[in-house]
Amino acid sequence: MQEIIKSSHIADDLEKVIKSIHHDKLFVLTDEHTSQLCFPVIEPLESVKNAAQVVIPADDTNKTIENLQRVWQFLTENGASRHSLLINLGGGMVTDLGGFAAATFKRGIKYINIPTTILGAVDAAVGGKTGINFMGLKNEIGAFYPSEYVIIASTFFTTLQPKDILSGYPEMIKHALIHSQLDWEKLLDFQLTDIHWEEMLELVFRSVSIKERIVEKDPFEQNIRKALNLGHTVGHAFESFALEKMQPVPHGYAVAWGLIAELYLSHRLCEFPKEKLQKTARFIHQHYGAFNITCDDYEELYRMMTHDKKNEGGAINFTLLSEIGNVKIDQHADKKLIFESLDFFRDAVGI
Repeated sequence: MQEIIKSSHIADDLEKVIKSIHHDKLFVLTDEHTSQLCFPVIEPLESVKNAAQVVIPADDTNKTIENLQRVWQFLTENGASRHSLLINLGGGMVTDLGGFAAATFKRGIKYINIPTTILGAVDAAVGGKTGINFMGLKNEIGAFYPSEYVIIASTFFTTLQPKDILSGYPEMIKHALIHSQLDWEKLLDFQLTDIHWEEMLELVFRSVSIKERIVEKDPFEQNIRKALNLGHTVGHAFESFALEKMQPVPHGYAVAWGLIAELYLSHRLCEFPKEKLQKTARFIHQHYGAFNITCDDYEELYRMMTHDKKNEGGAINFTLLSEIGNVKIDQHADKKLIFESLDFFRDAVGI
């Protein structure tokens, strides 16, 4: 199981971690943004000075097999062995793709995740899920392969753009919804337009700890880890639909919109309280606006949901709630009700 380090001194903590892992060569994976903005923070370290850096294009549209091949090729051409160590320095795209590269190169090498975004910290970097997008479908190819360490360093978050901060927040709302009303209330009351960073960092680490406990109980998603899929069946369909239209949306935004539809399904199928559905939907609409779909898009969105990895026996599989903190896994909704949830979503965001 990976160890998660809350770091206020990234240089000291990373130096200790690298020295604790036996390896022959060190590699650092970044995207074009984190190469310029984040790599200089760790580059002067004695342990990192001789590392080989591989840089891939930024954003989720580049989480592809072509860029995975670039990483494999770089590792091969620069003499990596099964005893080499990879550091993934970046957001969710980098830790997802880099983790999958580590899982598959030489049948598996050790790696460290250093998430540089809030989304990366509370979602992709923790839990051992790795993967790439394939044939227009989100995270279609991947593996469970946890990093040795996840180092969450606050120094990277305070420089994020507002859109990047917002993109991480829905995963935190999801963790709160599956855990406790108090966590949910704190997140919906937090001022995202005027961020108090010390409080935000405490909320981030609280969110990570909720996910960490769930993953420890069910590392391969056989049971309770499915709770973490709340909002993601519809959210991934929104995300894949946007990619197909060549108008990508941030993962966190798609999850936020997916939460509206899936909390509606929770209300209809599991009696989730309507006032909590409406309060969450208002918060999401206020901060994330609308994902512009029409009823003509429902069939394509439904088709994308049928390809979701969580499905079993041909049925679309949802994680729903009967109450905040009361999770109902392996729930099914028929096509008519799914379309109804999309109607509710459009009403909630004013389209």
